[in-house]
Amino acid sequence: MEQEFELIAKTFMGLEPVLAEELTQLGANNVQIGRRMVSFTGDKEMMYRANFQLHTAIRILKPIKHFKARSAEEVYDQIQKIKWDDILDVKKTFSVDSVVYSEEFRNSRFVTYKVKDAIVDWFREKQGTRPNISVSNPDIRLNIHIAEDNATLSLDSSGESLHRRGYRQEQVEAPLNEVLAAGMILMTGWKGECDFIDPMCGSGTIAIEAALIARNISPGVFRKEFAFEKWNDFDQELFDMIYNDDSQEREFEHHIYGYDVDMKAVNTANLNVRAAGLSKDITIAQQDFKNFTQPAEKSIIVMNPPYGERISTPNLLNTYKMIGERFKKAFAGNEAWVLSYREECFEQIGLKPSIKIPVYNGSLECEFRKYVMFDGKMKEFRSEGGIVKTEAEKREMAQKHRFKKEREFKKRISEETENEDADIRSFQFHSHRLEDFEKRRNEIRRGGRGGRSHDDDDRKGGRSFGGKRSNDRNDKRGGFKGDRRGGRDFGGKRGGKPSFNTDFDDED
Repeated sequence: MEQEFELIAKTFMGLEPVLAEELTQLGANNVQIGRRMVSFTGDKEMMYRANFQLHTAIRILKPIKHFKARSAEEVYDQIQKIKWDDILDVKKTFSVDSVVYSEEFRNSRFVTYKVKDAIVDWFREKQGTRPNISVSNPDIRLNIHIAEDNATLSLDSSGESLHRRGYRQEQVEAPLNEVLAAGMILMTGWKGECDFIDPMCGSGTIAIEAALIARNISPGVFRKEFAFEKWNDFDQELFDMIYNDDSQEREFEHHIYGYDVDMKAVNTANLNVRAAGLSKDITIAQQDFKNFTQPAEKSIIVMNPPYGERISTPNLLNTYKMIGERFKKAFAGNEAWVLSYREECFEQIGLKPSIKIPVYNGSLECEFRKYVMFDGKMKEFRSEGGIVKTEAEKREMAQKHRFKKEREFKKRISEETENEDADIRSFQFHSHRLEDFEKRRNEIRRGGRGGRSHDDDDRKGGRSFGGKRSNDRNDKRGGFKGDRRGGRDFGGKRGGKPSFNTDFDDED
């Protein structure tokens, strides 16, 4: 039996409990929730599965050394003590990604250089030559995290962020992150038991992630590659077994609907749905939510309306007023979940939520609220056995103290937090007033500052979806195969050649 080792799954703020539940169901041991991460233990198979199967993880790190980092010299010396030829072949390239929250180290890039120097010098001393550094497409990715004087050096087993599934061919303005979308759906508890509706679907991310969850399809099936495939101890046979195992996939007896008032968004969403091979399960159509009518079948709504931040929306508050009106008049007997940012917007919905869950959408401190619709009065609904808030939801609400009682209209978290797990291409830049800068400088003096260097590359591509994975390392995966109805053939092993090849732009 292969020995277990420590692993860290990174995620967005607010999704930690969802990720922990995913890991528990996957069979991980010693699952512990942290800040924007969940630690666990597992063997090589667990590490592969975590990358391939988790819906709410951004990346999976494998710690290789914990040490005290009280100075730059100490970082250098500790890195030098590692037997690097067990990890890195001198002919391979590597990169170092740094996350630093420390008074001693004010610049993450400085830490990156120290780690790189230590590795390069180790090889020069031991072998008389050195490995090269590659920022865009390294063979080995390293991550160093320093919190005060506690440092952890890890191997990055994922490569580019796991939210980059590979099915997104095009996107609309301000697309929802795939990991956040999946996390929202899992928070609702929906697993495909009824119809699913996103009435403001944009590029179709929520609808596609819902279909993957309903079918229990591993999101990693679309990916071109994972970083662990370049490691010295990569087990091709084991990963092929995981990749080709579709025994856990489920039948989905209901349907997913995505609507948008913008025809460009509709076309984009349809393109992405077809790329994912899920046309059989998802219908995308143009429709204004103000014309929404009562669904014939029991349904759940999950939606991400505009906030007025990145997308200019005329009469923003009226839009939310309309959402509440449609909920009350055309969605009785069902539940709806809304992600938004402004308290003023939520107030316009005019309904009392049964639960409020704080989450972050990029730089914005948002809430994900649940609304239960019913005819008549609350008292009558409850007397007939109706449940507005489950016991689990009551406990969840009792633990939520992250939001202030009186929230600011436009509150942002710090750049360090919003960009900590982001790719350089989605880095958020903000202007600040002088008084904001002074306040931030004082905070830095008291508690240090955090930063990060970003080494994610710009690779494009999709995994061969519909064909059994090849052992040929030169066989670049790309293209998806669906059945004649436009969806994927669920019922047997993936086999045959892809029906078409294309590069997928999975830039968020």
